[in-house]
Amino acid sequence: MTFWYNIAMNATTPSPLSDYEPYAGLPPLAGIATFKEASKRGLSVEENVKRLKRYHFTLKRLMQIFEARLTAEPVYELKMAFSLHAHYCAEHATALRERVAEMRTPPLGLDKIPDASLDMFYHEIQNSPDALHLITGIYSHALPALKRGMQQHLEETHPLADHPTVRVLRFAMLELDEMLSYGHQAVRCLLKESGRDTVDHAWEALLIDLLKAAGDLDGSQPVSPCNSAAMFSATPFVYDKTPKRDARFTDPYNMGVHAEEFLYDSAFRARDKTLMMYYKRLREIDVPEMMASILTETQDKPWAYYRDMTRQLWDEARHAMMGEVGFVTNGIDWRKYVRVNFTWSLGLNTQLQPWERHSVLYFIEQGLMTKTGKRFEWEVGAESGDKLAELFQDYDWADEVLHAHIGKNWYVSAFGDQKGAIEFGSKSWSKVLMGWTEWKEQGLTEHENWWPALYTKFCETHSLQPDPAAQEYHTTYETTRADLEKLAVSG
Repeated sequence: MTFWYNIAMNATTPSPLSDYEPYAGLPPLAGIATFKEASKRGLSVEENVKRLKRYHFTLKRLMQIFEARLTAEPVYELKMAFSLHAHYCAEHATALRERVAEMRTPPLGLDKIPDASLDMFYHEIQNSPDALHLITGIYSHALPALKRGMQQHLEETHPLADHPTVRVLRFAMLELDEMLSYGHQAVRCLLKESGRDTVDHAWEALLIDLLKAAGDLDGSQPVSPCNSAAMFSATPFVYDKTPKRDARFTDPYNMGVHAEEFLYDSAFRARDKTLMMYYKRLREIDVPEMMASILTETQDKPWAYYRDMTRQLWDEARHAMMGEVGFVTNGIDWRKYVRVNFTWSLGLNTQLQPWERHSVLYFIEQGLMTKTGKRFEWEVGAESGDKLAELFQDYDWADEVLHAHIGKNWYVSAFGDQKGAIEFGSKSWSKVLMGWTEWKEQGLTEHENWWPALYTKFCETHSLQPDPAAQEYHTTYETTRADLEKLAVSG
């Protein structure tokens, strides 16, 4: 024992071979590092896992924050960004979970809070009072700290021994940079709109102090005590599941134009139906608003549930933006001509339990798999000659097939029976009361038939001869829901 101890204590670091060359000068080590880079020590497995768990905690909490704030955020562009960035966070959190599981870490312990100061940091952001505070907390503090940690991790870990982690972090940073680019622009825009130079000096100082108290986000730095008191997190977070829209959505209770009745009527021409399909796509803003409520209020599901459902939430936001692009490409200002309502998400969020909302979502998805569903909409797009509509419906159809599969995995599997699951979804939807008369009596809407003005503008823009029957279309949602079933009406 003494012999080997003396050898270890007197050992010197050997000098690398100065004349060692790969065959024919080929890049060494599969091109991932030089021998000099591969000679450094790097992070141990224990330190590596410790940091990865903190990145995972950050991504998971940010996903939850995006979803918890999405429904009540009135600004459409922020709703869409929150949908995308929640999806990014879920995907990269999944990759980190898989990497941690590869490094002698059973049990994973990924649901544990790694640091109390870091936990308070995210509660402060989640509880922030408005959009400007929220996006400042996320994009000016949380994500820069995450990037800082990942960059240092890449510099310190061994490029060969820990190449799987290197790959995970490099891919994550590609989309992290995209999120930061968006966020920095968003903060500047909202600051300019507010007339302020900064959002809140005292609060941002608290966020900085909390990161210092945690040894920075990755825990690699010396810890300094945080003596600042909690501000927004002093009271528990209360989730607001009532959807809100900004001033461009001038008549959100309007149910005056029944899109599905028009779309499925064989008397109308395909080119006109594409206009209604663009409206249907844009109206899908309400699906992320509703799905965010399911995700926020549903606890103790396997991680894969949140990942899959967050992917679907993002897909639905994509569909809404397809509708937006469709109107813009056709030279139509939807803000002037279209009344995009929130009555579906409002009704489901405020009248049903999360499990019932999921059942309605699955019921609708199954209806879209029929011959009058997504295939039909794609056929309409193809027949219309509008190549953008054809393309959008092609991908919309593909997405809905995926969503039906997600519903089967997470809703039907828990329900136990396909037929019963569908019947329960229809029954749940029938429980939702739409206050058609009540909303009108309260002065919330006149259920304006905005379609004729939109259709006339569309025909003028494309030099089309209007179809008199299409121009006079005035069927409403007063008594019939989107799947053409009779709905319950209050008021």
